[in-house]
Amino acid sequence: MTEQITGALFKRMILHGAAAITAQKQSINDLNVFPVPDGDTGTNMSMTIGTAVTELKKTEPESIGQAADLTASALLRGARGNSGVILSLLFRGIARGLKGQESADAAAFAAAMQEGVSAAYKAVMKPAEGTVLTVSRLAAKRAVDTAAQGETDLETLLDEALREGYDTLAQTTDMNPVLKKAGVVDAGGKGYLIILEGMLAELRGEPMPETAEEETQPGKADFAALTDEEITFTFDTVFIVRKTVQKSLEPFRAYLNSIGDSLVIGEDDTAFKVHVHTDIPGSALNEAQKYGTLELAKIENMRTQYEDMAAGRKTQSTDDLDAVEEELEAMESSAPAAPEPRQEAEEPKKYGFLAVCAGEGLAAIFRDLGADGVVSGGQTMNPSTESILEVVETIPAETVFILPNNGNIIMAAQQCAALTEKHIVVIPTKTVPQGITAMMNADFDAPDAETIAAAMTECLSTVTTAQITYAARDSDFDGFDIHAGDYLALEEGKLFGTDASIENMLSRIAMASRELNASFISLYFGEDVSEEDAQRAGRLFEEAVPDAEVAVLSGGQPVYYYIISIE
Repeated sequence: MTEQITGALFKRMILHGAAAITAQKQSINDLNVFPVPDGDTGTNMSMTIGTAVTELKKTEPESIGQAADLTASALLRGARGNSGVILSLLFRGIARGLKGQESADAAAFAAAMQEGVSAAYKAVMKPAEGTVLTVSRLAAKRAVDTAAQGETDLETLLDEALREGYDTLAQTTDMNPVLKKAGVVDAGGKGYLIILEGMLAELRGEPMPETAEEETQPGKADFAALTDEEITFTFDTVFIVRKTVQKSLEPFRAYLNSIGDSLVIGEDDTAFKVHVHTDIPGSALNEAQKYGTLELAKIENMRTQYEDMAAGRKTQSTDDLDAVEEELEAMESSAPAAPEPRQEAEEPKKYGFLAVCAGEGLAAIFRDLGADGVVSGGQTMNPSTESILEVVETIPAETVFILPNNGNIIMAAQQCAALTEKHIVVIPTKTVPQGITAMMNADFDAPDAETIAAAMTECLSTVTTAQITYAARDSDFDGFDIHAGDYLALEEGKLFGTDASIENMLSRIAMASRELNASFISLYFGEDVSEEDAQRAGRLFEEAVPDAEVAVLSGGQPVYYYIISIE
């Protein structure tokens, strides 16, 4: 029985909740309505609350008010995607409700949960039922009602809130038409309840769940537990790559799965760590260098290790990879810094522009159109509020226009306004073509920001966006029989069609372009498409819409083979 939550206990509850969602993030990602490889709700929520874990581990909060405030502040800056932003808002309200308190009893904590719901609802322009907002609202109401009935045990309080939350979650399928078509529950609602479950588990003294990385322990293969027959591949291979390009690791993941097993990839914004069993570790390392600079690698022959242990011989192993990494970082930090080249300070100006996109080709296009800064990100890798803010602060302008170019990044961009003295204007671009069209309609000499924003926003309706990617899993959605690996086309965010042939998919989009009476068609081809194939795709559109001006440009984007702008 727990009747008070102290700062130290709240810290442990957040750490436990973060571990819980990290352990289950893929199951949340799999609830993505479309089977495209960007179902990142679980990843976004996990990474968002992970920023709070990082901050809380640096301190021992003296009160629950302080612990909640640290959590909310970290979540605000680390918020990724709409789900991450809403999660940060829920905890911002909780922090507001617990402000100045040494500890919280059941009634105080229930009231704070309800304050969190209020904060989230106020920030969402058009709250929809059947989402995390509905789940959190009814869970908080049950907590408040339970406390009002005289319940003082916080374990019982959270248990009741979770019961109501899961009952509501089950109903989200019928509340939301999109979820009903897909036959799934709301991913954000499930993620929030998993975090609450983790917090309750901490109150009950239950052990913290292990994440996939912890379970695998890269660099610490348990050779003693193996038998020679169980060793399918010879070499236990672990390495770290510092990213020099921002592109999806999915092709690399598929390649590693084709040459080995026991694969685990841990990734953040700047680097990724790989653990894999394979017979050809050199090939794995060579392929990895397409994504960045190889920094650390450790390869162990599992058969030799097994034979040595079976014979009772003492094995010699390299240091644990994490320890080597820490040593490397220590060496780097103690080394004298290289002198930075002198740079002339940029002249301050009235307006600046920032675009979010993935792919060097697309980034170059935005810069050519006048963007002062580009944040790398998009599908599968939504940038955090802080990563957007960092680039905002480098732009020498009083007003900065942000083009998110993805519906799942708009809210994260909007959070920047509260964290900088600059005037932030977010243009609600949901696709890269919308962002490019907005930049082409920006009047850099307009008398005020409102005039620029109006012109950039008004033109968004003139462009239709189609995108071609691949199906991440088998699915039966809205009458489409989708198979993993099929080509998948979206038009304005809605499922357009699926086919085993990308040429057939392109032809269908080309015919649809003719029906739209298109005058300008731009095909931005991705990193996995050759120039020759892209030009062939362009000819399909020239034949289907002979009166339109067709341009084929290298976007270099990951995940999406083609992003097509139709105007």
